[in-house]
Amino acid sequence: MDRVPGHRDRWLAGRSRPAHPLNDHGPARETPPPAVVDALRCPVCGSSLTRAPGVLRCAERHSFDVARQGYVNLLSARSRPPLADSGDMATARAEFLTAGHYAPLARRLAEHVADRLPAGDGLVVDAGAGTGYYLGAVLDRLPAATGLALDASVAGLRRAARAHERIGAVGWDIWQPWPLADGSASAVLNVFAPRNPAEFARVLHPGGVLAVVTPTAAHLAELRTLVAMLEVHEGKLDQLDSSLAGEFEPAVRETLTVELSLSPDDVRRVVAMGPNAHHLDRGDQRARLAELDQLAEPVSATASFVLSFFRRAGG
Repeated sequence: MDRVPGHRDRWLAGRSRPAHPLNDHGPARETPPPAVVDALRCPVCGSSLTRAPGVLRCAERHSFDVARQGYVNLLSARSRPPLADSGDMATARAEFLTAGHYAPLARRLAEHVADRLPAGDGLVVDAGAGTGYYLGAVLDRLPAATGLALDASVAGLRRAARAHERIGAVGWDIWQPWPLADGSASAVLNVFAPRNPAEFARVLHPGGVLAVVTPTAAHLAELRTLVAMLEVHEGKLDQLDSSLAGEFEPAVRETLTVELSLSPDDVRRVVAMGPNAHHLDRGDQRARLAELDQLAEPVSATASFVLSFFRRAGG
């Protein structure tokens, strides 16, 4: 039976969806790009994958369907993490990023990565890519590179597969060993996502670039007077550096602040697109979000990020 469109469907249908200012490159491809397939390994047996119509398969006949939206999910139902982004979270993130609020961060990240990859080619892996926004921005600065968006969220993968013509989107849990060949990546991005230092080191070739973006303790602090926001703990950078010691050499670190003017819907999207979304049913959070419509003026807030860049030792 066909589903009868509800109120949310009619609301979405009536809204215009602005093109992504940095990486709107049309519909997804039928299969991941060849460079992505070449780097992938079967998560069951570890052998290479090859492309066939609608599937990726290995010599041991393990087969993985390529979804019609252009991504391939290598996760089994039993291995999917419980806190992968929901459809609502992916929608909130896509709408917030499309509005351009974090465009300065995307541009600065892309500039730094491009500066450290003078050849401008190779495979760029985004670990915890979400909707593919930041990976697409980096690929725009690297015209000969290919991107691999790794994420456990199907809703995110659907968007990432369309974020750029040179992105391949693959479903995977970042905490597990990655289904990638040793030394297959020129760069790894990790933007507000779980970190797996052992896999960063394994998949990056010697001299490869690791780019990590983290929020500072001041990030969106103004919003905490309006809604409940998870705090950013001090010492995160020390923890990052310690986890990478021995395998990576620090290259440069930069703090970036962006002054934002946010509508009530923007504030709701900020809450709904990140880890705060898992706590909406605590206390009076939903009521406080609903009350934002009473604000007479846009909310001023400061986005504050640290961009940390490392070189894989041995290059």
